[in-house]
Amino acid sequence: MATKQKIASTFPNMVIVLTAVALISALALSFTNLMTLEARQLVEVKRTIRALKDVLPEFDNDPNSEKFKVDGFDELEFFPAKKEDRPVGTAIKTFSDDAFSERIWLMVGFDSENKIYRISVLKQRETPGLGTKMKEAKFKKQFDHKDPVSFKIKVKKDGGDVDAITAATISSRAFCDAVNRAYRALLRGGER
Repeated sequence: MATKQKIASTFPNMVIVLTAVALISALALSFTNLMTLEARQLVEVKRTIRALKDVLPEFDNDPNSEKFKVDGFDELEFFPAKKEDRPVGTAIKTFSDDAFSERIWLMVGFDSENKIYRISVLKQRETPGLGTKMKEAKFKKQFDHKDPVSFKIKVKKDGGDVDAITAATISSRAFCDAVNRAYRALLRGGER
């Protein structure tokens, strides 16, 4: 009767096995990423279109297909809205890195007079029950139809006009930072 030889538990054998497991895992993750890429991009487009409808005055063009960027604000995307071929506003996908946990993304809509029309939160990972309240109407509505020339987009604690979220001043400041970034970009050349 033949006996099986047990593989010795040596350092080189452990390295080989660990390398094989890591390689197989990396290949599986890459394959999954590739197979779901189209679906994830479709979800992102749907989220963008929904946000555009939320933050802009009524429009009849396709702002997503007409999006553009402005020099100096390379990470921001501009979505021009038109009705009967006349500009009615611009939405800007903007961000802030000053949030409590990680970068937040907002869609800020401006009307044709550069007043904030509405704001939608696209992505955030703030503290549940605190910073996540930036998505609630109670917080966002204070920006609706405000003119950034006269409405100071800073929390009151910093001399502005924005009521901060209770116990989430950092998240509130980040929200204001993202809105201010969008407004500066709009003034820089976001109207077309």
